Amino acid sequence: MSAKKEPSVWQGFKAFLMRGNVVDLAVAVVIGAAFTNIVNSVVKGLINPLVGAIGTQNLDHYYSCLQAPCAVNPDGSVKNGVPILWGTVIGATLTFVITAAVVYFLMVLPMSKYLARQEARKKARMGTQEVIEVTELEVLKEIRDALLAQRGTERGTERDTR
Repeated sequence: MSAKKEPSVWQGFKAFLMRGNVVDLAVAVVIGAAFTNIVNSVVKGLINPLVGAIGTQNLDHYYSCLQAPCAVNPDGSVKNGVPILWGTVIGATLTFVITAAVVYFLMVLPMSKYLARQEARKKARMGTQEVIEVTELEVLKEIRDALLAQRGTERGTERDTR
């Protein structure tokens, strides 16, 4: 009797790393990290100056005091009081919305349109095959019916001649 040899831990780890999901995830993390730099540059280079036209260029300078007297250092640390840093929250929200919009409009939407076109082409090809198969089936049924009708008329004429 031969015992089944279980794969070693190293072989299991290699199999895990070679799965497509792990590689796809690693690529997504690397692209996401690079994409974060782009979004941060857009926020710092475009959004903050637009906000700066109304007030300060850095949204971190916007805050309200929960307990007076409030003082916040330029680096965002609190000198005294209890400030609510709502400018920082708005900045993070803007960064998120911009990131989501860019990912959707530049990656998700074009890819979904591409996949929909590919699926439509595939269905069109499958539809023509189905039409051909259905047509062939109908022709075969017609041939069968014609043969049965012909055989029935031949038998009917044989009965009449008797």
